[in-house]
Amino acid sequence: MSVSSSDPGQLSPNRVIPVLGLLALALVWLLDVGTIQPNRIVPGTGYGLVSAVGWGGAALVTLMLAGSILLAFLKLRGRYLILLALVGLSLALLPLLLDVFAGRHLPEDSPYARSSIGAGFWCLLFLLSLMLIETLGQLGSRRGPQLLLVVVVGGSWLMLLQSDGLESLSLVREFNARPAKFEQAFWTHLALAFGAVAISAVLAFGLALKMMRSPGWQRPIFGFVSFLQTIPSLAVFGLLIAPLSALVAAFPALETLGIRGIGWAPALLALVAYSLLPMVRNTFVALTEVPENLADAGRGMGMNERQLFFRLKLPLALPVIIEGVRITTIQAIGLTAVAALIGAGGFGSFIFQGLGQAAMDLVLLGALPTIALALLADAVFTILAASLKPAPA
Repeated sequence: MSVSSSDPGQLSPNRVIPVLGLLALALVWLLDVGTIQPNRIVPGTGYGLVSAVGWGGAALVTLMLAGSILLAFLKLRGRYLILLALVGLSLALLPLLLDVFAGRHLPEDSPYARSSIGAGFWCLLFLLSLMLIETLGQLGSRRGPQLLLVVVVGGSWLMLLQSDGLESLSLVREFNARPAKFEQAFWTHLALAFGAVAISAVLAFGLALKMMRSPGWQRPIFGFVSFLQTIPSLAVFGLLIAPLSALVAAFPALETLGIRGIGWAPALLALVAYSLLPMVRNTFVALTEVPENLADAGRGMGMNERQLFFRLKLPLALPVIIEGVRITTIQAIGLTAVAALIGAGGFGSFIFQGLGQAAMDLVLLGALPTIALALLADAVFTILAASLKPAPA
């Protein structure tokens, strides 16, 4: 249910935003905003808020956070729209802090020197994001301000990250050193994660129909997919190497398709195995919990069982099925990163390569896109499930 601006709850003090704002204010002052490294491996020198961006930048950050905290207490109609604008502007200007920091402290006579993001900046970004989520939740289903916010914040980050001022950022340098590999990792990650979700969705739908028609199959099917979920992910990836290698040795033609003991084939099989439980459970529950009185009404209108399924049960079950797809997709995106250990590729290759070289920005080059993909998938499927829910009578 959406929240209107006339709701008395809109005028009561918000306790979440002040807590998040105070925590952000404390951490950004106590922790380093950024570090300057003489090269890729050597640890850098950390700089606090004032030393990083000067008193002017520190005052701007403090005023914006203090303004958000104050607005949360004011009994002002439309304050959440103002909060949305203020928090959105703060997020949009965050890359500018990095630009100012690099311009103030990066030595011009050291070509290998680079700037890195400090813990204070990450905490500020995380807590501002939580404040934004809380504000959007209070605004309810108002899509206009949300879409405008996405365009403004996303556009500002893209412009500033592609500008010359941030080319010294260690994360940007790691990307610029391997753009082709990053693009390949992106498409590989997408193909593995969403391929596994698509295959498991088809299998789950078939298994759910089988359990509906033959109730005796419910216990063995649920027991099997639950058992698959209990096996550690690394064990599944490792256990598939030997049988796939033996299969390729017996049928050499499979190798021409890229199927080997390591690579995408065992990764895809493992991801499908891990995706089955939430898919099967949500699909079966959604299809079997359609109210029987609605089915009886459909039969009274002359519908046969096939028409009842496609015109009544499936449309009503779709929001719950999509919820299962959402959970499975987020899980698959994260597990795909682990699949890099068996040569499957994806963003996990950057994570493990960075861990081996003690290059944390290379780790972030793999971790941040993985997190972004999971958040994007969560938002898309949440909106899709909400749009498929029947309107209240």
